[in-house]
Amino acid sequence: MAEKKTSTATFAGGCFWCLEHDLREIPGVLEVISGYTGGTKENPAYEEVSTGRTGHYEAVQVHYDPARVTYLQLLDVFWRRIDPTDPGGQFADRGSQYRTAVFYHDEEQKRLAEESREALRKSGKFGKPIVTEIIPFERFYVAEEYHQDYARKSPARYGIYREGSGRSRFLRETWGADRKSGAEKKYRKPDEESLKENLTRLQYEVTQNNGTEPPFRNEYWNNKKKGIYVDVVTGEPLFASTDKFDSGSGWPSFTRPLDPDGIVEKTDTSHSMTRTEVRSRTGDSHLGHVFPDGPAPAGRRYCINSASLRFIPADDLEKEGYGEFRKLFENNKA
Repeated sequence: MAEKKTSTATFAGGCFWCLEHDLREIPGVLEVISGYTGGTKENPAYEEVSTGRTGHYEAVQVHYDPARVTYLQLLDVFWRRIDPTDPGGQFADRGSQYRTAVFYHDEEQKRLAEESREALRKSGKFGKPIVTEIIPFERFYVAEEYHQDYARKSPARYGIYREGSGRSRFLRETWGADRKSGAEKKYRKPDEESLKENLTRLQYEVTQNNGTEPPFRNEYWNNKKKGIYVDVVTGEPLFASTDKFDSGSGWPSFTRPLDPDGIVEKTDTSHSMTRTEVRSRTGDSHLGHVFPDGPAPAGRRYCINSASLRFIPADDLEKEGYGEFRKLFENNKA
């Protein structure tokens, strides 16, 4: 049996926490590693790189299946996740270690990177020159373990950092509805007629009219099976059983979403209370509320209506088109 082919790409896009998280979610991406590249210091530590004197960039190395996602598609995601006009860093992070660059591994990657950069320049999306460099790859040094998969290890801190740094706001304002690339787009909200035809009365009332289902009398409050929960309207992945816990509330409760950018939080002053509502980004479905009384370390409780969700068992992820999430359950008993 032929060995499965894996290709490698290397990008620098400011804080590697953010770029690692964004690229990790792409179908066909097998692994994303945060690290350092482009400098002269061997085996640098984060404290050394952060001085800006080693010549290294904070970067990510992406291992992917070229049969499922192409290098050009990864480039498209990369450009939509950075400010390519900033020569001094990215957003709140300043210094040479936060500059943007594509590190090409062969001549074909170089050609594609240069062509995609030129296409971006000609698109008129940015009013300032594109300054992201395209540089030959030499050596990559893996960053400290606490930096790896930071968004999932520390979702609350990551979410605060990402929003506070200005990155999320910039991407929303620059790309709007086109924030996601072709490699990522596969979830769309149906029209009103389709919603009424395909949703149950309760699902429609909850997702479209901000309704609330009864506690303890809903489909998933006590579901202990392995799998993910998706938006019942669009199919967009929202939560995983690995982050589900028994809050005693009678509704499905999670410590964090699968993708912080896939969830929208809004102030809700209905019913003479001030709460934080949670909605899905693509479908704009009302999901529930998030409260600051969850378990450590994040301390958050996403209290979600079952009627807003559809459960995909771990064994069905591949056939349902969510194979990229299978790795969550390969070595996990949750």
